[in-house]
Amino acid sequence: MFAYEFEGKAPQVHPEAFVAPTATLIGDVRVERGASVWYGAVLRADICTIVVREGANVQDNSVVHGTPDSVVEIGPGATVAHSCIVHGATIGTEALLGNGSTTLDGATLGDRAMVAAGSLVTPGTQVEGGMLAAGSPATVRKALEGTGAQFWVEANPPYYQELARRHRDGLREA
Repeated sequence: MFAYEFEGKAPQVHPEAFVAPTATLIGDVRVERGASVWYGAVLRADICTIVVREGANVQDNSVVHGTPDSVVEIGPGATVAHSCIVHGATIGTEALLGNGSTTLDGATLGDRAMVAAGSLVTPGTQVEGGMLAAGSPATVRKALEGTGAQFWVEANPPYYQELARRHRDGLREA
């Protein structure tokens, strides 16, 4: 991993977390136990605080940043999928931000909510827990319960926690 202190604040990574060797952590970033930050992800906490809670995952090529003095939180077991942007937002427990989505300042994804791939969650938008939002701008479409999307919200946390353990323990330079 590329880890950089900025103005006296350095990333803190729990020893049981996985941060890929090509991920970049800058400043006041905290990665908790069992969390993972994947290849090419950038978490830049130069003017904000970023917390990746226990068991959460920030996948390949995603970018996390925030506004001055904000706290950007990726909740326990939450998923920020491939190539997402999280800027000044809060992602709830086991919520899932789909591939290529963007969520902006002051937006909140409730617990076990899902934002469909390619969506734009505009500033201040609140997606209630257990709901599916989609589109640009993203709007709530329906409850997740009983849908195919519910599978991803439930399956992703344990799957990525196990995969992160495998990468942490088995990754070797070729």
